[in-house]
Amino acid sequence: MKTRKIPLRTCVITKENLPKSELLRVVRTPEGNVIVDTTGKANGRGAYIKKDISVLEKAKKSKILDKRLEVEVNEDVYEEIRKILEN
Repeated sequence: MKTRKIPLRTCVITKENLPKSELLRVVRTPEGNVIVDTTGKANGRGAYIKKDISVLEKAKKSKILDKRLEVEVNEDVYEEIRKILEN
């Protein structure tokens, strides 16, 4: 039986190649809104971050998501990510 290939993505903070299931995707939609994509299929420019609170803090401090998504990320988005990670 053929084994399925596990899709790997790179965390924008740690630069680790990890399976998609271990990462959280943040997307800038074509309208310019920033959302957390839990399905991994939302339309727009995406950036992946590792599902870890310390990585989220580094992302917030360095503003790397602002640079990758080419738009200012609101505090609300970081709070939504924190709630997802704490569950």
